[in-house]
Amino acid sequence: MAKLILIRHGQSVWNKKNVFTGWVDVPLSREGVDEALRAGEQISDIEFDVIYTSVQIRAIETAMIAMASNKSTKTPVVQHTEGKMGEWTTIYNEAMSSNIIPVYRDWHLNERYYGELQGKNKAETAAVYGDEQVHIWRRSYDVAPPNGECLKDTAERTIPFFTENILPQLEAGKNVLISAHGNSLRSIVMHIDGLNEEEILKLEIPTGIPIFFEYANGKINRAK
Repeated sequence: MAKLILIRHGQSVWNKKNVFTGWVDVPLSREGVDEALRAGEQISDIEFDVIYTSVQIRAIETAMIAMASNKSTKTPVVQHTEGKMGEWTTIYNEAMSSNIIPVYRDWHLNERYYGELQGKNKAETAAVYGDEQVHIWRRSYDVAPPNGECLKDTAERTIPFFTENILPQLEAGKNVLISAHGNSLRSIVMHIDGLNEEEILKLEIPTGIPIFFEYANGKINRAK
């Protein structure tokens, strides 16, 4: 039985400042580091075979900090495939090469793109456009913020990536960790749990709290 663990990154600096972040690449706050450490304690007994993150630093930080508490003797190693990084990160020791957990970063797992809201304070934006309009931009399924993505747009990149890249790993019996973002993970959970457009709007994914799934007999189910 393969395990799938989803973790939304710990609190970021802009989460703390109540600012729309989207694709702006900000790091974890001190509280976010602590959340990642606590998440790591909850998954410390799981022997992961592969890790996926977005390309954004807050998701990468969360995965690596969480794995610092893992009891596995394997080392998480970020995979590089292009240019000098691809060539010069080759491991020339067979024992060490077989004792790593590959970490793949991919933009398909990035947070929802908030367009022209990025960098704006959420409360100040609500004062300008009204609470209802900002709520629609943040929580509706198919209404995007100005020049940004709606959740439907996000799902159109995350779900194919999940089915084409991550699902085969589970089918091969591998334990997978995904460290990503509130909306990219919401869209994946929508796919896994078979939620409709109304149900997904009610789903909250808090920062730094692992979500546990198991894959068996061709199905992914919430772990009991």
